[in-house]
Amino acid sequence: MTSAYIHIPFCEHICFYCDFNKVFIEGQPVDEYIEALIKEITLTREKYPSEDTETIYIGGGTPTSLSAHQLDILLKGIRETLPFDEKNEFTVEANPGDLTLEKLRVLQNYGVNRLSMGVQSFDDRLLKKIGRKHTAQDVYDTMKIFEAANFNNVSIDLIFALPNQTLENFEDTLNKALALDLPHYSMYSLILENKTMFYNWARQGRLHLPGIDVEGDMFELAIDKMTKAGRKQYEVSNFAKPGKESQHNLIYWNNEHYYGLGAGASGYLGKIRYKNHGPIQHYLKPLKENKLPTITIEELTLENQMEEEMFLGLRKTEGVSIQKFEKKFNHSLESVYGNVVKQLITDGLLEQNDEWLALTSKGLILGNDVFKEFLMS
Repeated sequence: MTSAYIHIPFCEHICFYCDFNKVFIEGQPVDEYIEALIKEITLTREKYPSEDTETIYIGGGTPTSLSAHQLDILLKGIRETLPFDEKNEFTVEANPGDLTLEKLRVLQNYGVNRLSMGVQSFDDRLLKKIGRKHTAQDVYDTMKIFEAANFNNVSIDLIFALPNQTLENFEDTLNKALALDLPHYSMYSLILENKTMFYNWARQGRLHLPGIDVEGDMFELAIDKMTKAGRKQYEVSNFAKPGKESQHNLIYWNNEHYYGLGAGASGYLGKIRYKNHGPIQHYLKPLKENKLPTITIEELTLENQMEEEMFLGLRKTEGVSIQKFEKKFNHSLESVYGNVVKQLITDGLLEQNDEWLALTSKGLILGNDVFKEFLMS
């Protein structure tokens, strides 16, 4: 079984912090892109067949920037080319203000059973400052649309450590987010990505970000509030009611296989990690000639695969299964990483029992320092 990530690179607005592969939708060949994407699915499945699709995730960009008619064509094509059991998880990303009841009905019609919404903050002043075009009211209006369609499997993303954001301000956003009583929340600290407007402004000294201590306090506050509200932290940045964890993202953290479809998408099949052309015309060109739009292919060594198993698996609060590691790679975890693990346990960053190796609460906050210890080269 293989999962599928499908990328829609169109946005109605470009946010100042975002480095995902995306373009402003105005004047773009959207219909041609959808047609090419369906062709890519067909060609990919001919090369890498699978009996079922464990999860489907349509991300972006902003999938809901497409019209209802375009969404209908896209989803019809996906359901005709990818085998899918409607009991499985099918997620689409949405933006507050972009989603209409008509679009939501189209999504439901094709078996979409989970939505992930980029809220980021409930502070209108901050939303403007980070380049978002929605307001807090748009979030509440979108919630009414979910209610009207009886759609309740919704996750929202929040970003903390935003320019001039205080701990009190972030607490207010957390309270408003939890008041929505959703099954799933994702929480990310702002990262200054290369080639974004924020990155350039930071270099010019025009961006005033909270210090590392305040950022740490915000993260600890999020963990505390989410836990008290019955949303268990099951991965460094993700919190869910029991049974509502993101099955698609668990595919990544469990280091399992998935198709990467669309411009700039990455996939992992067998021992191969591959990436597609990012610019839309570069993506479309090979598909016109019935060729896959792949730009890079990397065959992972056993060492690479074991490294990835560790630094992806340790993102989950349950950690890495010692038995699964040995079964998967025919090497015991102890024989490969014994010394590293011993040191990290001594430093109070990892804990181990007979079945699992996992981050401690200190390790969760210093995760990146832990992950890099498992990179052999």
